[in-house]
Amino acid sequence: MRWTWDPVKNQANRLKHELGFETAYLVFNDPFSVTVPDPYPGEARWRTMGRVRSAVVIVIHTLPDGDEGAGRIISARKATRHERKAYEEGEF
Repeated sequence: MRWTWDPVKNQANRLKHELGFETAYLVFNDPFSVTVPDPYPGEARWRTMGRVRSAVVIVIHTLPDGDEGAGRIISARKATRHERKAYEEGEF
């Protein structure tokens, strides 16, 4: 699966959350990652939580259109302690 993102948004995300999209997309390689709908109005968005290296992260994204399309990463951050616990207990 291919992933795209806005380079300006990536830089802003890196400054705010200390996590760049070029690292965050690795969450999709985690076989234990969990994806749920994100309740954002007006656009179908998804929230994926999983491990990237030693951190649990949350990535907000769209899904690819068709087999050839690319998903778009919108934001990414490290999970909070509460979110991390829910993920580790299978309750995300």
